[in-house]
Amino acid sequence: MSALQKSLDDYLKLRRTLGFKLTTTEWCLRGFLDFLDSRGAKHITTELALQWARRPANGEPSTWAQRLSRIRLFAAWYRARDPRTEVPAEGLLAASIQRKPPFIFNEKQIAALVREAEKLPSRRGMRARTASTMFGLIAVAGLRISEAVGLDRADVDLAEQMLTIRDTKFGKTRLVPVSKSTIAALRRYAKQRDQTFPGAATSAFFISERGRRVTHWAARYNFALVSRAAGLRGPVKGYRHGHGPRVHDLRHSFAARTMVGWYREGVDVERELPKLSAYLGHTHINDTYWYIEAVPELLQLATERVTDQRAGGRR
Repeated sequence: MSALQKSLDDYLKLRRTLGFKLTTTEWCLRGFLDFLDSRGAKHITTELALQWARRPANGEPSTWAQRLSRIRLFAAWYRARDPRTEVPAEGLLAASIQRKPPFIFNEKQIAALVREAEKLPSRRGMRARTASTMFGLIAVAGLRISEAVGLDRADVDLAEQMLTIRDTKFGKTRLVPVSKSTIAALRRYAKQRDQTFPGAATSAFFISERGRRVTHWAARYNFALVSRAAGLRGPVKGYRHGHGPRVHDLRHSFAARTMVGWYREGVDVERELPKLSAYLGHTHINDTYWYIEAVPELLQLATERVTDQRAGGRR
């Protein structure tokens, strides 16, 4: 058995230990390794990955992209064993539906976003206060942007340190506990909001410069502005505010940082993952498992954990 074949067995065992079935993935990757063997190749290259993924020539582009995506994940994992491995870049084969890899913010980047949001110009000052507090809340509570703008005042229980998230993406309601420091920030915001708009007609917790509920469009637009100001979005011709992280990546970052922290602290991630899934409002735990394969650091930590467990079992 070749080193690649042996490593594929290890890769599949690892991911199945984490809850993935991978029937199609195994078929795909074994076919690719057979193709490499027929070409006499000893390591993965982008050229050979593209050649195999594009078969047959009259196939569906979405199928080609899915094949290349599976190869990319395996190659990224395998490169730690064989540095000669080439990892196909994102976007080489476009798919009709493609889940974008998350941008994971570190604490300094989140702090920079909040600082820049505090500088947003506005006559009454609510634009800056709302944006900075909302982005901070999404980062520390892992909310969807729709959940943040949809919060009503009655949904924010400052005394019990609890948010009620109603009518979420999948029509469910959940309770989200938050820290004392988060409650303190929300209390400061509420006080400033009520002083600026003492007779606001809206029930919304987060309000705009005009005293109305913040729209999804406005929240995303302001996020693009502060991302550019914080140096997280580079200029792109034809796009005024460039391309880069999305506001939803704050939610991804919360999930990823939580899981990384668990692995580093030696927490039983398999046991805790359902709790995180419920906290985030995922309908299926596989939506939470996705972070392990989408975030390289998480996949590496998961690999090390499983390897250590197996080594311990052999002692």
